[in-house]
Amino acid sequence: MRSALLLLFALAIQCQGFQFMSKWKMPTHDPNAEKIQEKFGDKKLAVITGTSSGLGRKAALALLRSGEYHVVGAVRDLDKMEAVAEVDGFDLDNFTPMQCELNSFESVREFCNNLNEFRMSKPIDRLICNAGVYQPTLDHAKWSIDNHEQTMQINFLSHFLMISELMEGMIDSPDARVIMVGSVTGNDNTVGGGGVYPIADLHDLEGFKAGFINPISMADGYGFIGAKAYKDSKLCLMMMANFLHTKYHKLTGISFSSMYPGCIAESPLFREKRQWFRTYFPIFMKFITGGFVGEHEAGQRLFQVAHDPRCAKSGVYWSWNGGPREGRGAEALEKGGQISGGGGAGGGWDSIFENDQSSKVLNVETQMKLYQYATEITGAEWPALKQIVSPCPTLKVIGAVTQGMVKREELKRMREMGRPGLDDAEKPKVSTTKKVVAATDRVVSGVASNTVGRVARFVGRRVLGEVPETAKSGSYHETLPAEEAAKAARAESASIADLEATEMIEQAIAQQLEKEKLDPEDEALFRELAEKKSDAQVAQSS
Repeated sequence: MRSALLLLFALAIQCQGFQFMSKWKMPTHDPNAEKIQEKFGDKKLAVITGTSSGLGRKAALALLRSGEYHVVGAVRDLDKMEAVAEVDGFDLDNFTPMQCELNSFESVREFCNNLNEFRMSKPIDRLICNAGVYQPTLDHAKWSIDNHEQTMQINFLSHFLMISELMEGMIDSPDARVIMVGSVTGNDNTVGGGGVYPIADLHDLEGFKAGFINPISMADGYGFIGAKAYKDSKLCLMMMANFLHTKYHKLTGISFSSMYPGCIAESPLFREKRQWFRTYFPIFMKFITGGFVGEHEAGQRLFQVAHDPRCAKSGVYWSWNGGPREGRGAEALEKGGQISGGGGAGGGWDSIFENDQSSKVLNVETQMKLYQYATEITGAEWPALKQIVSPCPTLKVIGAVTQGMVKREELKRMREMGRPGLDDAEKPKVSTTKKVVAATDRVVSGVASNTVGRVARFVGRRVLGEVPETAKSGSYHETLPAEEAAKAARAESASIADLEATEMIEQAIAQQLEKEKLDPEDEALFRELAEKKSDAQVAQSS
């Protein structure tokens, strides 16, 4: 017993209070348990956007080959996805493609609804926001179905909406991860991000603030540049990973991170670049800079962030040291989940590291604005989350009692002490509900203060002594004792008349009684009391 208590205490210290209890639940019967077991077995559920080409295609294949995941691929073209799955040898028993057009918020919501119906009560373990477009040659913006600039909606806004829709379905996973595919171009503390114009910069987000509707094509509200739209969208993803980590990680246990897989110079991402660029850019990256990374290896990196236990850490931007390690064959890439082999700029399993992020990515004020404006643009509804508390029934009862006492004392403070310096200019509006609570509290507090309270004050003075003078002094301006300040505040604010308070209490009780079925004897008693009161009021007025 003693060892068990010591273990519980050690867990509480390691896991920050009751954080380790956040996934505990009372045993319940799930009517879909057999169906879920038949469909998914013991596999984790991973959702990844853009699995029909490029990085997403290779990452999905790696997840499937590990044998530990059922992968849902969110794609625009189901026919293309079917052909890719057949060519690449996807495990179709554990791969489910679903249609999702990121150019449409309605399509994103429909995808999320279909996914929730498909998974039943099975939690989502991985959400990988990978899909993206790059349109650097455009001299004018292209618009989505929702009339937003396409690059920003596909790369960031639709993924933002998807996270808000699916996050609640991830909370019950013991190791839930949301992964954003970022880019060196969104991180301007590097040569690739800060040395090549245009530079990612959201400025004051005036374009988002104004609604980001045609003809507003850039987040900062200025003129459209295709390459900058892409870089800005990646900056948004990386910033949002940090903000969601701060806002939701401790409340949900979900890990939020971003990653840069390296420069995939032969990726379909560059399909809209000119032919000479698509021909010579991979050669330049392979033999001049040494930064070339092929799709297969990049897919392995994204797989690592989703799979490696070390990558469960939240609030991190993952990158790799070393050079590309292509041409070793599939058998050399996976050994118990590890990437193995030697090489230059791409690095393997153990070359992963937590990369530094630029001041723009870490700017908390801009992150908050981005979250607010993106929520307004997409119409995202984020789940209402509660603080993690102990599942112990006794502590729950104590917590409920304490919460009630805190609310009562706070109302009392607001009523009796007022708002010095604020109420002089404008009297605060007090709702009828608060007036009723305040009037009721006056009756209860009066009785308590003249009985239990009087004894407590007497004992307090005898046991604790008087308040030291040093505790009362030290203010640079004139102060009033608490009782005098309370009297002054009450004198300035309008008090509730006793008759008015009584009538409001009776009105509140009557409204409550209307909702409940009364016992006939109780109803007769209430009517008798009401008649006596009415007769007394008539006699008093005459």
